[in-house]
Amino acid sequence: MAAFTSSVDRFGVSPLLVILALDFDVPLSVAVAVASVYFFTYGLSQPLWGMLSDKFGRLTIMRIALSGALICGLSSAFAPNLVLLTIARALTGGFFGAIVPAAITYVGDTTALRHRQSALSDLMAAIAVGTAAATAAAGFLGQIFTWRVVFAMSATLALASLIPLFRLSEPHRDHRTGVLAALKLFFSEKWAVFVVCLAFIEGALVLGLLTLLAPALEYQGIETSLAGLSVAAYGVATLVFSRLVRPITARLSGSHIVLIGGICLIVGLGAVAVHLSVLTVVIAAVLLGGTWAFMHTGLQSWATQVVPEARGMTVAFFAGALFAGSAVSTAVAGTLAEAGRWTLIFGASSGLAVVLTLVAVAGLARYQATR
Repeated sequence: MAAFTSSVDRFGVSPLLVILALDFDVPLSVAVAVASVYFFTYGLSQPLWGMLSDKFGRLTIMRIALSGALICGLSSAFAPNLVLLTIARALTGGFFGAIVPAAITYVGDTTALRHRQSALSDLMAAIAVGTAAATAAAGFLGQIFTWRVVFAMSATLALASLIPLFRLSEPHRDHRTGVLAALKLFFSEKWAVFVVCLAFIEGALVLGLLTLLAPALEYQGIETSLAGLSVAAYGVATLVFSRLVRPITARLSGSHIVLIGGICLIVGLGAVAVHLSVLTVVIAAVLLGGTWAFMHTGLQSWATQVVPEARGMTVAFFAGALFAGSAVSTAVAGTLAEAGRWTLIFGASSGLAVVLTLVAVAGLARYQATR
């Protein structure tokens, strides 16, 4: 429920960017900052949350973070101007940044390795449902009512997911690693640094470009509600593909699963680069869902393995890099988006996806061969 809520808050802003630009009478490139600062704080806060979760526990951190997200989410809903909204969204992102890494680490703490990727795919399914719900509903709510309703809804969900967390017990761990010791363990393991670098590029290509799909359609004159529904195909596809992870992991190696996700990424971004329309955006969204289900869970499972003594730290760096990458790509693409250079944005990203796929597959295959 908490991971679902984090996903709703994170992806609900994408269909609202054009509405925010019109409401505050600013260029789209300025309104994109509302999403960019959220992704920056969401990503950059995660190593800190990871250190704290290794020290104080996963559930304790989730409870604190949801409380902060509730307060800052309400502040977002009532922000009187774009500056205060941007500040409120930055703070909200910083608090929500704790949720998914803590949930992933909780799975790592409580699930055997042979079942871990399928368990993570269940968690990703909850996140996918949140993504689909946010991208589909946010456009309608923002167009029919106001963008403020969307942020108020996220705050309400934060409260709803916070209350049941007090009934859960912290998973048992033999020892709790201190902050400095966890940092030393992380940076001394070359594979940990390598997989975090992969996460940065994956975040730039998947989450960053996903944020721009709805604005790309709206730039073509498509209504906000239809643009949001088109991108919602991502969440539905992730949910469907995540159900396939369990049987596929029983037959294929981790590197092969990552390869499947990489191919989806290359083709999806390439389709939008060749021709931008509702149909190609739906195709891209579906294939990005495949990337998330296969490549992302493969890399994520890898991240839980490399430094088990500092799993919270490693997963937090992984997730932080993922969303820092998405923030960088949306910020870099903002000016190009304002000029309508969608072919350049998606075409260059598809080329980079080829490099990411080759490096990730080769790296994971080598890692598995040495273990």
